[in-house]
Amino acid sequence: MQSKAQIDQVLRQKSEAKEIPGVVAIAATDKEVIYQGAFGKRDLSKDDAMTADSVFWIASMTKAITTAAGMQLVEQGKLSLDEPIGKVLPDLASPQVLEGFDAKGEPKLRAARKPITLRHLMTHTAGFAYDMWNGDMATYLGKAGIPPITTCQNAALKTPIATDPGTRWEYGTNIDFVGKAVEAVSGKRLDAYLRDSLFAPLGMSDTGFKIGDTQRKRLVGMHARGEDGSLASIPFELEQEPEFHMGGGGLYGTAGDYIKFTQMILNKGKGNGNQVLKPETVAQMGQNHIGELTMTKMISVAPIYTNDVDLYPDMVKKWGLSFLINTAKTPEGRSAGSLAWAGLANTYFWIDPARNVAGVILMQLLPFADQKSLEAFAGFERGVYAGLDAGSGQKAA
Repeated sequence: MQSKAQIDQVLRQKSEAKEIPGVVAIAATDKEVIYQGAFGKRDLSKDDAMTADSVFWIASMTKAITTAAGMQLVEQGKLSLDEPIGKVLPDLASPQVLEGFDAKGEPKLRAARKPITLRHLMTHTAGFAYDMWNGDMATYLGKAGIPPITTCQNAALKTPIATDPGTRWEYGTNIDFVGKAVEAVSGKRLDAYLRDSLFAPLGMSDTGFKIGDTQRKRLVGMHARGEDGSLASIPFELEQEPEFHMGGGGLYGTAGDYIKFTQMILNKGKGNGNQVLKPETVAQMGQNHIGELTMTKMISVAPIYTNDVDLYPDMVKKWGLSFLINTAKTPEGRSAGSLAWAGLANTYFWIDPARNVAGVILMQLLPFADQKSLEAFAGFERGVYAGLDAGSGQKAA
């Protein structure tokens, strides 16, 4: 099939030129895998070739999974989208808004004008902000001695909000609180809840917060792009005995596992023979939940971790539960109304219900929104749509 060769060529060329360290990509319809490829090295400082079953830190691709877990509990009536979440999470009962700093450099805080809800958390409109895209929050964390979220310490969650709930889309630690809410009403730790209610039913046996012995043999190394564009491997691993499981970014997993999650969404909540969400819930998750608000450009204040993030700069972008929604067709061919998101170390996915296709592409390098990684993603996605447009019902795998 022509598009398989086209995708292979893009990903192989980028890997061989060391523009990216290594990559695994997989695409599927609701019923079958239509493309799979692995190129380059797991770690540029070692000899191991990348394999399809390699294990990556998927970072914020965790968010959609944690949100799906939250929606299972909404279905059961244990959580509500629009009740104040402070009833379930007392720490969020009286949020404080950070309004900058006074002449002495002390933070100016005031009570929020309305309560935070689960819907606010799932849509990044609760006001919580990541310090890598919010300079005031970075300053506050430094002054207050609050550890970074990646430490997975409960103290990392003791932050003010940057804006009143429901007034602005801003990317932040919101989904970590969705994970806390799942724990509070299910009576299980998040790892156990996800395993029992999503991973086991969907056959995602290679995904978890803790890297198992079998996964460690296939673990992909982290890399950093230097100012001259070159890549070097760097030490990186999330805390393996965390105080809390980071529902916003703590999972490790494989492309093959994540595609099963995307296929469940394409299949209206069903995967591996198990209905894990109701069809109407999946439909709801794919709708705009931020009304007139839009996803705004994310300006980096921590260039070692992330570049500025401005996907489809000329397009209005909305947010579902908890997906980016593109409101127009993309240059690569993704239908309007498709769902997508990403992880900090340049992992990306999209789900296109209109065309019945989803794709996952995993790399492992910082900073996020890396140009060469985005080129690899775009080449992969274009190739997938070229294959669909050629009308080939043939498998590309």
